[in-house]
Amino acid sequence: MWNAKARVLWLALAVTCSLGWLFKGHCMSGGWVGSIQYTTGCYSDVLPFWFGRGVASGQIPYLQARMEYPVLTGAQIWLEGSVTRLLFGAGARDAHFLGVVALVNALLAAAILAMMMRAGVDRRRLWAWAAAPPLVLYLAHNWDLAAATLAVCALVLAQRGRLVQAAAAAALGTAAKLFPVLLLPLLGLGALFGDARPWRARLMRATALSAAAIGAWLAVNLPVALLAPENWSEFYRFSQERSGTAAATWDVLANLGWLFTWTEDRNLFAPLLFVGGAGAMLAFGWRQHHAHLWTLFAPVLAWFMLTNKVYSPQFDLWLYPMLVMLAPRLRLVALFVVGDIAAYFAEFWWFAGMENAWPATTVTDIAVAAGFRGAVMLWLIVDCVRRPPPEWVTAPR
Repeated sequence: MWNAKARVLWLALAVTCSLGWLFKGHCMSGGWVGSIQYTTGCYSDVLPFWFGRGVASGQIPYLQARMEYPVLTGAQIWLEGSVTRLLFGAGARDAHFLGVVALVNALLAAAILAMMMRAGVDRRRLWAWAAAPPLVLYLAHNWDLAAATLAVCALVLAQRGRLVQAAAAAALGTAAKLFPVLLLPLLGLGALFGDARPWRARLMRATALSAAAIGAWLAVNLPVALLAPENWSEFYRFSQERSGTAAATWDVLANLGWLFTWTEDRNLFAPLLFVGGAGAMLAFGWRQHHAHLWTLFAPVLAWFMLTNKVYSPQFDLWLYPMLVMLAPRLRLVALFVVGDIAAYFAEFWWFAGMENAWPATTVTDIAVAAGFRGAVMLWLIVDCVRRPPPEWVTAPR
């Protein structure tokens, strides 16, 4: 892992993560003035949390401060705040917190690269991660990399046939951000139907897998749910109550005047569309992928993002490492990155326009960028379902 070729990859990742820090940190010296957080794209969810969620004063999430993220992410935020106050003392401020968050996320990005290398992912894909444009955009934007790291860990474990441990990793990822939960049904179906073992052995493995997933999730969530049920459940209530975001499919269609829906409608129709599409992927991809159903995680996740009422820009960091590992063709992944960048700036320049700043975009510009990205995602979904997975998936364990 430390030969000359690998060292170049590690150096590239270090440069990428440094650019990610500079992209968000360059506007900190003078503060967010003149809508700079939107016009240059340096907005980060990290900064409002410093004071808005009691991080500066050391308040414990859920127990002393409200938190609209799942428990592992709340714990990560509290630990990073504690490190910030420990390092910078009474002079600690939001810019220092941003730096600590960026450093932790860089370490998580390094963990993903290390797991990819150990799994035998080919060199082009390793470069696609080490020099990933989404890392520049989102390294210091939010706390999505912890869940992505656990999801990647689950994929690597699944490739090795360790489905029970993979389910536990995916469940822990679900305790950080919700999206790794989509991997669990694929692992369960794989345990039941993925090989020719006797039915009893497969049923026992599926039972152990379910117990591992439920146990891992409960071990993290149950203590907080019992001690602070109202704050613990805020994430789930908040998810239900949100109407949507500007680049989500529902809002794009509504803003173009093609389809208007209330939040209640979206809460009903989005899950129905998702389940129907995911079921179709299983049906059409069964013959190609039944021995490794977990490889359908990438298209299932892409479909979830397209049908969900909320599509925040950093959600693309959920999907990108899964595409790097599982997409049959990297050329389509490159097109997805183009759409990601276009949608990112279209959305934030729209916010800039709302504050009479320039550059400014309109909802039509967002629709064009999000439409391009969505079309590529649909292409990737079809590609992932119809084509064989990358060679590392089927390599001898």
